[in-house]
Amino acid sequence: MKKVFRNCLLLGTLLMSTVVGVQAEHLVFIAVNDTHSQIDPASDGQGGLLRRRAIYDQVRRDNKNTLTVHVGDAVQGTTFFSLYGGEVEYALIDSMGYDVIILGNHEFDNGLDSIYHFYKDIKAEKLCANYDFSATKLHKIFKPYYIKAVGDKRVGVFGINIEPKGLIADKNYPGLRYIRSIDVADATARYLKETLGCDYAVMVSHIGYDSYNPTEPNDTMIIRNSHYIDLVIGGHSHTVIKPGSEFAQIPNADGRLITVGQNGKSGKLVGVYDMDLDNGNVVYSHIKVDNSWDKAAEEYTDLKAWLGHYRNGVDSLMNHVVGRSVVELPHKSDLLTNWVSDITLDIIKDLSGYKVDLAIMNKGGIRCAMPAGDITEGLLDSMFPFDNRYMVLEMSGKDLLEALGVMAGRGGDALSRGMMVTYDKSGKVLSAKLNGKKIDPKKMYKVATIDYLANGGDYMVPLTRAKRLYEDEQKYGIHVLNYVKELTAAGKQIKSVNEQRMQCK
Repeated sequence: MKKVFRNCLLLGTLLMSTVVGVQAEHLVFIAVNDTHSQIDPASDGQGGLLRRRAIYDQVRRDNKNTLTVHVGDAVQGTTFFSLYGGEVEYALIDSMGYDVIILGNHEFDNGLDSIYHFYKDIKAEKLCANYDFSATKLHKIFKPYYIKAVGDKRVGVFGINIEPKGLIADKNYPGLRYIRSIDVADATARYLKETLGCDYAVMVSHIGYDSYNPTEPNDTMIIRNSHYIDLVIGGHSHTVIKPGSEFAQIPNADGRLITVGQNGKSGKLVGVYDMDLDNGNVVYSHIKVDNSWDKAAEEYTDLKAWLGHYRNGVDSLMNHVVGRSVVELPHKSDLLTNWVSDITLDIIKDLSGYKVDLAIMNKGGIRCAMPAGDITEGLLDSMFPFDNRYMVLEMSGKDLLEALGVMAGRGGDALSRGMMVTYDKSGKVLSAKLNGKKIDPKKMYKVATIDYLANGGDYMVPLTRAKRLYEDEQKYGIHVLNYVKELTAAGKQIKSVNEQRMQCK
């Protein structure tokens, strides 16, 4: 009887060891997107680079197989970038432990030379499958995919990027050839699987969960047309895709549900994607980057000290009061965008000498809100960080109406006082009036704007057909700063007119 018991015990032990021996390996992806130079916590107290480092390290300690991923737009949005041009953010990529990075559109803000300068020494895998860099100095910097071996499994990871035309200034990507993401994504996944023997294919994408134009490629479109992609880690649209929601799983061309995730912006959430390499199932979750991580972040004393050298310069601007606002102007609100477009009319008149009919500005060019109370130089620098110049254009009413249609299709934008545009849900302009008079297609209008829009940025192609009457030589954010200083010297405060100038009906 004892012999039978011993044999059963031995058999049970062997069975348990066999089960343990074949237990599937897991690969855990740790991902952020669109952190936009948010080194310190944002104004709402969320985010912060040191907290994120603590989260990354904790997840890496808990899981033996990880890939830490940044999904583009690591730069642009705070004074850290305005002052130091990416020096801080790019130096941190390897120290934060990123294994894979891809480009966002804002990485191009200072041109290809800047990308080359910083990226050539970064150790992380730099991926891009649908930009042909062969005619640029970046041709040896980026590769289309990276293969991660975990046990006997192979996971291929590839990068997909946004179409630069209409989003990135032409002068910032000379020689780059864009290949439509919808034509490259699934083909790359198939190549990884059928030719290179990968078990799974993961797309890291900076094209957006969805897009303004329904024909413009986005993550959901690519998944629905895919047979070979197993997971999409996304960015660009600043979408918070809630784990477990219907938006986090999209059926592919074969009806198989594919997990897709994205974590908003500014590094306030960290996405975790736990892939079971036995069956490909993905458990997707978010970790909030909040003050509960402050104690763990205290251990990074060397990193904190290094950042301190840069923070001194940032703090000097953030503490330099230059004006005062009567009201809070929330980010991308009509209050804020109306104020920006209105002061553009005043500024451009003094700069150019032209009597301008209206101003067109883009909401995307204003990167943060303006609080009520003291306004600092650092805040204004953060609000207007781009290297854009004021321009005066002369254009026909026909082209102006077409431009207004583009703006309506994108959900409205910033127009100066005296303008009133109504449009329907499809983006069709129903009415466009200037000082109570309909825009005349045959009349010529003088329009103040910035060079980014004049060159077709934000898909404003109609502005590219205009005659250029004036182009300023100085960054327009400097003119805004000087305008605020002049208000203050005159004993005035910042105000805004609360009216909608582009209305959807």
